[in-house]
Amino acid sequence: MVDCLMNNKTTYSSIIKQEAKRLGFDFCGISKAEFLEEEAPRLEKWLSENKHGKMEYMENHFDKRLNPTLLVDDAKSVVSLLYNYFPEQQQNPSSPKISKYAYGLDYHDVINDKLKEFLFTLKEKIGDINGRAFVDSAPVLDKAWAKKSGLGWIGKNSNLINKQQGSFFFIAELIIDLDLEYDGAIKDYCGTCTKCIDACPTSAIVEPYVVDGSKCISYFTIELKEAIPNDFKDKMDNWMFGCDVCQDVCPWNSFSEFHQEPKFNNTTGFLNFNTADWYQLNEEVFSTVFKGSAVKRTKYSGLKRNIEFIKPKL
Repeated sequence: MVDCLMNNKTTYSSIIKQEAKRLGFDFCGISKAEFLEEEAPRLEKWLSENKHGKMEYMENHFDKRLNPTLLVDDAKSVVSLLYNYFPEQQQNPSSPKISKYAYGLDYHDVINDKLKEFLFTLKEKIGDINGRAFVDSAPVLDKAWAKKSGLGWIGKNSNLINKQQGSFFFIAELIIDLDLEYDGAIKDYCGTCTKCIDACPTSAIVEPYVVDGSKCISYFTIELKEAIPNDFKDKMDNWMFGCDVCQDVCPWNSFSEFHQEPKFNNTTGFLNFNTADWYQLNEEVFSTVFKGSAVKRTKYSGLKRNIEFIKPKL
């Protein structure tokens, strides 16, 4: 009976990893669905020190963020997945900058479609499975689960870093009520490097492994709905949506490989916009070039605010 159960775990885990590869996920790891004891005090301290800024939603569902069994009844396993978004295309270097993850279609839509197919296929091949799929859209500590499943370590910039290909990945999860073979965590390979800390334009990485979200350029340009504090007027490094600085300088991203997802390619041409094009941006052009894009999250008014804020004084 024990051997049969072990064989099932091995077989099911193999099916899951094969399906992940078929669907285009670059890495797949599996961990036991259990309370995240190490993360609990860190999250509590981070919130108590207001490092989440105006992101009040981070205060919600504290228990669910730490315990996957509160998200899926009888959850047994967390399947963590990485999907590469490192682009071969490059933005006009002199124009206001947009984070690489937003060059193409919104990753939520692209990856959610894959996750739905993933769950459907697993139910066909394994049987009745109760589970939910997540991609940066629910109270799930995705980086913690990816670390726990051996897909990488959490770097000093608080990003998950994969030893083979760096950190330009979207992270997704399936939380399911199926016992599987679990992968173990790997060691931290940041060593004595502090490139991300030294390069952060707003000094948001306040100490190794701790990012003050309320000082982060991504927070200012995406999450913050009110005026950007004037204290950061000359510290935005020309970013108008997101920021890639701490990833761009990370030595592990020298191993990044170009993604193979056509939906992440920029097809609307905004990567070729020059500075004048951005300064003259109107709502009609915004709606056209960012149709289906994650940039729509900041809305036209938000992006115009960002562009005006980083615009040099004449």
